[in-house]
Amino acid sequence: MKIKSSYGTLKFFRHAAMAAGIAVVFGFAWGCAKAEKEKEPEVSVQTTPAEKEDISQIVNEEAVIFPLQQATVAPKITSTIKQFLVQRASKVKKGQLLAVLENADLSAAAESSRGDFEQAEAAYTTTVASSLPQQIQKAQLDAASAQSAFEAAEKVYNSRKDLFQQGALPRRELDAAEVALVAARSQNEQAQKQLADLQRVGKEQALKSAQAQRLSAEGKYHGAAAQLSYSEIKSPIDGVVTDRPLNVGDLAMANQPLLTVMNISKLIAKGHIPQSEAAQLKVGNPAQLKVPGMDDPIEGKITLVSPALDPGSTTIEVWVEAKKPNPALRPGITVQVAMTAKTVKDAVVVPAAAVYKNPEGNGNYVLVAGTDEKAHVKPVQLGIHNGEDTQIASGINPGDPVITSGGYAVPDGTKIKVEKPEAPEKAGADKADKKDADDADDKDKKDSGDKKDVKKGGAAAKPEKEKE
Repeated sequence: MKIKSSYGTLKFFRHAAMAAGIAVVFGFAWGCAKAEKEKEPEVSVQTTPAEKEDISQIVNEEAVIFPLQQATVAPKITSTIKQFLVQRASKVKKGQLLAVLENADLSAAAESSRGDFEQAEAAYTTTVASSLPQQIQKAQLDAASAQSAFEAAEKVYNSRKDLFQQGALPRRELDAAEVALVAARSQNEQAQKQLADLQRVGKEQALKSAQAQRLSAEGKYHGAAAQLSYSEIKSPIDGVVTDRPLNVGDLAMANQPLLTVMNISKLIAKGHIPQSEAAQLKVGNPAQLKVPGMDDPIEGKITLVSPALDPGSTTIEVWVEAKKPNPALRPGITVQVAMTAKTVKDAVVVPAAAVYKNPEGNGNYVLVAGTDEKAHVKPVQLGIHNGEDTQIASGINPGDPVITSGGYAVPDGTKIKVEKPEAPEKAGADKADKKDADDADDKDKKDSGDKKDVKKGGAAAKPEKEKE
């Protein structure tokens, strides 16, 4: 009986221990679950204070460099090229002779026209000096003679009329005298009129006729001289010869490019800007030209905003001129132009990465790190932006710590842990240290390999020595 009782007691204690163990396990699990339930989620973020500073809205666009003045020189006549007086890259002045075309026939025509002109001019001088006075003198003599004949005929008629009335002269004699008087009067009137016309109109018309002949000859001479001048190709502007596609002996065609002259003292960048952005640009606004391969931009300004829209591209052409000549700017290259549209003074500015779109699509917001170590959503009104920074027109104050990293899709009131961004110098030092460590490891591995090679060499040489 005693043995049976001890066995029962042992069995009881075993069941009690198992029950106690199960209770402990369930209690521990319940406590861990409760602890996990009570622990709030925490998000690591980086912040930066909202600053009060000037901000400018920048319009960026690709543009092509063009000279402000450019001339494609083409001959007006077709002829063979006789001589070139310039090469590519030659600096020229306005009116400077650049090339000469074959012009023997044109020179001969000009000389012939010159002779005709001089002959007409001499005829004009002779007409004015001699012919006209002689004609007037002859008309004066004719008028005086006709006047005398008229007066004589009138006296004869009056005398015969008196005799006829006295009955001493027949009627036939009176009629003859009357006919002679009428003829003399007609001749006198005609002579007087011719003299008056010659004095009044004849001199003017004679001079006009002689002058017209002279002018006609002069015009033909100038036309031939102009044709001759077309064989001499001159520069219309100051600049540099940038293209000369033909050589001496080639046939230069009329109205086809023979030379290209560019004035590269002033260069402009021509870009085509969308109308929504071009509406904010004005002549005189500052700009920068960024040339590929150059670290520093070139300062410039807007000199033209086209008043018309390009119907093909629905854009507006804008010109930007460099303030000072720069050898890096060459006609034809492509540059990036950054134009300042407008500037706001003392604006509240935050990094563009700190601004988020409202998921509901009704505005923008930023996350501000509160003193309670939680993120707070602040709806904001945006102003201008320049790619890196954005103006906050309303919603936050200068100095408010806005979350710039780690805030995407973070709900309002989320617990946060603000981390300091890694300093660039420290990061660079860490990279340098890591590189030095890697170099040291490589050196150790190389030294170890050399030692192994030495050992292998010694081991290989040993049998030979033993063999000797």
